[in-house]
Amino acid sequence: MNVTLDGYIAAPGDDLGWSGGEGEGPDSSSSDELFQWWSDRVAATGLALYGRKVWEAMSSWPTADQRPDATRAEVEFARRWRDMPKVVFSSTVDKVDWNTRLVTGDAVAEITRLKAEDGGSMDIVGATLAGAAMRAGLIDEYVLVTHPVLVGGGTPFFAALDGWVNLNLVETRTFPGGMLLARYETRR
Repeated sequence: MNVTLDGYIAAPGDDLGWSGGEGEGPDSSSSDELFQWWSDRVAATGLALYGRKVWEAMSSWPTADQRPDATRAEVEFARRWRDMPKVVFSSTVDKVDWNTRLVTGDAVAEITRLKAEDGGSMDIVGATLAGAAMRAGLIDEYVLVTHPVLVGGGTPFFAALDGWVNLNLVETRTFPGGMLLARYETRR
């Protein structure tokens, strides 16, 4: 997830302007290195699990490669994102496209089932969905790209938990523009 230094994924009013406006994917205000990192992450993801809001925020990417002004990196990302298998969890969406399956039932039960299938790497994208998975102890790794901005409120990334989650830092990387990647594994 892209997060602000004070831990928000969206400023008040679901404002994503601090991240360039594209939600969890690459954006025009990010560095080329970070854009490529996001694209490579999508290419390596076996299945992406999306909440409705993030799914809707990503809705411009499936056809971004058809824009006449699209860069080579944008074309690559659009194709990778479109081809990546995805699940959207929503009780209000009635149709999904782009190699996506819709789940309207219990997200925790479905994520538990998917993990038991051992279908490879899964990314969970969206604060509400990630919060449910956090509380259920289903997250093995946290990957955050922190942007050097404070927004003072909005949608927090981390949900209230019933107990502590201890983590081990396994990777850090700094990108131009001051974005910081931190990857943590859950200590079990």
